[in-house]
Amino acid sequence: MDTIQNRKSEIRNQIIYPVILPVPERVKAFKPRERVIFLSRHARRAVAISAAKSGIALGDLLKDENGAPLPFENTFWSVTHKPGYVGGVVAPQPVGIDIERIRPCSPALFRKTAAASEWALAAPDHDSPVIFFRYWTSKEAVLKASRTGLKDLSNCRILRIIDDQHLLVENQERTWPVEQYFFDGHIASIVKETSRIEWSLLKAS
Repeated sequence: MDTIQNRKSEIRNQIIYPVILPVPERVKAFKPRERVIFLSRHARRAVAISAAKSGIALGDLLKDENGAPLPFENTFWSVTHKPGYVGGVVAPQPVGIDIERIRPCSPALFRKTAAASEWALAAPDHDSPVIFFRYWTSKEAVLKASRTGLKDLSNCRILRIIDDQHLLVENQERTWPVEQYFFDGHIASIVKETSRIEWSLLKAS
């Protein structure tokens, strides 16, 4: 029991370094398949930078048959890639990261993403794009950390909005703390079981 408690205490005291990289402008001219390959590799560069910041020797970044990242040497990793930015992170516990550009969304997408009781937590701003993407990216990050994927979206529920950058999500009978970071019209969410997150938004090279 003491060993388990010591491990949990060690995890809480560690710093996690999520890394966000801009996508070069030239990538917009790539063919779809070339663009996907580039974004995937670019996101793994972010993982490598995160590992270096954490002092972790990067292992093989392998995925299972469902495309979920496989841990290496008791280290977990997660990636996200969008047209403008990619992100990557390593952590000593299950981790998930997601990035989205904040933009208007249809009422149908609001209904698909969360129940009325969840939106009520955000009143009176329950129908704003910012709230929508706070919910969406937090659920996406949790589903990555729990390795269930979007098929489990309906079972993922916002429990509480703590403040402008933190909220709690329930999935698989477990409460997942999420921290959020706003930048350049985008939002990034990461599952947070540690006490400190140090975000890195790197400039285009």
